[in-house]
Amino acid sequence: MEAFAHAVVKRAIDPNADKNVGSARGTSTKAFVSTLVVNLVIFGVFALVFLVLRRSNRRIYAPRTYVSVVEKWRRLRAVDGDRDGYADEVEGVSGFSGIVSWVQSVWKIPDETILRTNGLDGYFFLRYLRKAQLICFVGCCLTWPILFPLNATGGNNQDGLDMLSYSNVSDNNKNRLYAHVFVGWIFLGFILFTIYRELIFFTTMRQAYMLSPIYSTRISARTVLVNTIPEQYLNETKLARMFEHVKRIWIATDTTELDDLVEERTKVAMQLEAAEVKLIKLADKERRKVGGESEKVQPGMETEGESGSVAARWLPREKRPTHKLKPLIGEKVDTIDWCRGKLAELNPKIDELQALHRSGEAKKLSSAFIEFETQSAAQAALQTLAHNKPLHMAPRFIGVSPEEVIWTNLKLLWWERLSKFASTTAFVVAMVIFWSIPVAIVGTISNITYLTEKVPFLGFINDVPPVILGVITGLLPAVMLAVLMALVPIILRKMASISGCPSLSAVELRVQNTYFLFQVIQVFLVTTMTSAASSAVPQIIADPTSVTSLLAENLPKASNFYISFMILQGLAISSGSLVQLVGMILYKVLGMLLDNTPRKMWRRWSGLTGLGWGTVFPVYTNMCVIAITYSIIAPLVMGFAVVGLGLLYFAYRYNFLFVYNVNINTNGLVYPRALYQTLTGVYLAEVCLIGLFAIKGAFGPLVLQIIFLVATILFQITLSGAIQPLLEFLPKNLQVEEESLLSLETGTKLGNPSAIHHDSEESAHPIDHDAEPAGAIARYLHPETHESYHHLRKRIPQDWPEIMYTPETERDAYFNPSITDRTPALWIPRDDGGISAQEVAHTSTVQPISDAGAIINAKGSVERYEDAMPPDWQEKPLY
Repeated sequence: MEAFAHAVVKRAIDPNADKNVGSARGTSTKAFVSTLVVNLVIFGVFALVFLVLRRSNRRIYAPRTYVSVVEKWRRLRAVDGDRDGYADEVEGVSGFSGIVSWVQSVWKIPDETILRTNGLDGYFFLRYLRKAQLICFVGCCLTWPILFPLNATGGNNQDGLDMLSYSNVSDNNKNRLYAHVFVGWIFLGFILFTIYRELIFFTTMRQAYMLSPIYSTRISARTVLVNTIPEQYLNETKLARMFEHVKRIWIATDTTELDDLVEERTKVAMQLEAAEVKLIKLADKERRKVGGESEKVQPGMETEGESGSVAARWLPREKRPTHKLKPLIGEKVDTIDWCRGKLAELNPKIDELQALHRSGEAKKLSSAFIEFETQSAAQAALQTLAHNKPLHMAPRFIGVSPEEVIWTNLKLLWWERLSKFASTTAFVVAMVIFWSIPVAIVGTISNITYLTEKVPFLGFINDVPPVILGVITGLLPAVMLAVLMALVPIILRKMASISGCPSLSAVELRVQNTYFLFQVIQVFLVTTMTSAASSAVPQIIADPTSVTSLLAENLPKASNFYISFMILQGLAISSGSLVQLVGMILYKVLGMLLDNTPRKMWRRWSGLTGLGWGTVFPVYTNMCVIAITYSIIAPLVMGFAVVGLGLLYFAYRYNFLFVYNVNINTNGLVYPRALYQTLTGVYLAEVCLIGLFAIKGAFGPLVLQIIFLVATILFQITLSGAIQPLLEFLPKNLQVEEESLLSLETGTKLGNPSAIHHDSEESAHPIDHDAEPAGAIARYLHPETHESYHHLRKRIPQDWPEIMYTPETERDAYFNPSITDRTPALWIPRDDGGISAQEVAHTSTVQPISDAGAIINAKGSVERYEDAMPPDWQEKPLY
């Protein structure tokens, strides 16, 4: 939906563009107003739809307040005072029942609530949007009062929005460019300091979160994944001797055969479940026709007789569900009888293989999960040089939960990992560079007249009726472009998985880098540069000596397209993410058409919307990069970025609180990557200014800007070197200090009580001194003092669940899911005729099955009780 909106609006904002879809050439004031009006209308319609549907569609717009698959401690605490099905008070904040008052209430919920419900990733995603908005707002305050008057009176006779950009400064007013230099120094310097400050805040907050009981007591916090283990060390005894305080070791095994059997069992079980439901519905329909209530089966009769004898009272055997063992030519069999027999054959085989893998006698792979007694011991093992050969017993990862593991990548040897990484990287780079080719092909469709003139044999297209031709040239390119753009994240995720990433979180981090590269090159640079150059080509051909002046004039004009881009993001995309039209359609329409079993209904009801961090972060990082790049060249862009980022922040804040349930957890590592990627905007702004100053022959501003570029490079090198270890490891001093503070707070004693008292007293001492409130400027300039570890640990949610593992759960934590897979319990609806009762009695001899929680209603349709869960559902342990 978002990709389609981008494609449609890109074409709408520049109707006279050339065949390159999404051209960024200069936008007139009239076109700008048209774009604004169109997006305001879209925003108004979406906002109105949301206001009308919000209260009556709780499952779409507030599932986190009641859907029970969300862990209780992560669910929003909601109170429905008037029992109308919608929360009146959430997290102690009232006003959610009002038509408009809920807007203010969303702002009142503390940010720490998002930290509890969506972890560090959700918390820092919202913080990034807020800080990006702050950067653009400060940029407006710095540049508008100084650069707008200088540009507007620059004497280059530009009109419209271009009058406010750098392009309106003529060659006769070169001295004015010193203002651009020094304003750029101040603003870009502010960005550098903000990135430094946010990295300090992030590392401190992350340390406080990961050392708190909400995280440190999880098994993943003290488990290290070790890859590329030499064969001679694939032994629990040898691995335990290499590290200290080892508690348990899981060596990965080759489960290829077991995976296939488990997959086949699941497929057959779901086939049997669907056939059982179909049989019950068909027989119940016939029962109602011939006898209704008088034809009910008496209690106890369902277990008597042959399989399906109760259903046979109303449904002939030839009408029972059947299927062919092979498409078209295979033998036709009774689906229920065949599936029962197949499951009876598969279950013993799977049990036997699972026992083999549990015993450690199966073929071992080159990776192992090592659980340590404490988080501190796991951190020490993570930093240990484990082997004398390069790339052996490495890389190592900590904090990987079992649900995120990509088990097929645990078998890779060091040379396989290197070759896959190199080949996928080469593919991604080539794709990013040459993606303009399919986009250009799509673009030719929009200019069908030009195409038929150049390729005569396509002239028959002109004979197509005007209405159809209008659809082909107008809507089809937008749809095709949307499909192309939607394919990019899918391809990048597949490449990241193939490259050898051991977990889904590692995949997201790699995709974040590659998708940001795609965004900057294809969405920003290619669009901008080709447009600026193409708009100047006719004049360059007429007068080649004018190339430098024409490019200097047209490059700033390309910024006008991105004003429309910011309007699109702020109005259409933000309101679209609130109204969730696609989610509504999928839930309502597809649910009605496709969900014909209780399990399918439950899956759609319980399947909350998630986010892929690797593809969400880069979109808005690139938006910030664009605003920074044009901050000095065309400062007006930042004003629209402020509004757009603000609306996006509110939309995402609402969705994180009420809608999203993100299961992939990078422990916040997406945030520092986004901060470093934001520096791309700083570099692009500096390089563009250097080029523009060189074109105008402004030697003084050119030298000053080069000096600042060198300073920026040195700043990043120094900052990265200092911060990187803090992103990878937890500091030992804070681990010891946290233990002391927890001991003091809980009244327990660890080690020497007097030492603990002394350490805790020292730790608390600075808090007493910093207790008096500081001004906003002081807090901003000195995060190490006013947002220290002792301050930020107080923001960590204190109402965490007590994490306890049963011996079985702890034993099976890092086994391949195929090894711990249980026989699926089938779920069918209960009917009045007793058919389901007999099916339960007979099928349960080979497969667990239940008819509780769902019924065949008076209309003959399957109806699931809202609070009913599948019979084999269990709340997942918090790994």
